[in-house]
Amino acid sequence: MPVISMFYGIIIRMFFMDNKEHKTPHIHIEYGEFKAVVSIPDCIKLAGEFPNDKLKLVMAWVEIHKDELMADWKLAVSGQPVYKIDALK
Repeated sequence: MPVISMFYGIIIRMFFMDNKEHKTPHIHIEYGEFKAVVSIPDCIKLAGEFPNDKLKLVMAWVEIHKDELMADWKLAVSGQPVYKIDALK
């Protein structure tokens, strides 16, 4: 599962061929022991637990990079390598 970005201790991943459990395009996020899944189009948490302040950072990042994330999603679900995306600054 490739890491596509990291910032403020948050790791953003996108799994290959990962459209079975969560049908919508999404990313997996990690911060310490916390893990969650975030929808790309709707920018909502689909599953997991995550600190609210860090989740707000992720949501802002998703909004900024939505087009790049959707392009990576299309690559990932077809099993192709994804591109890294700039961190939140």
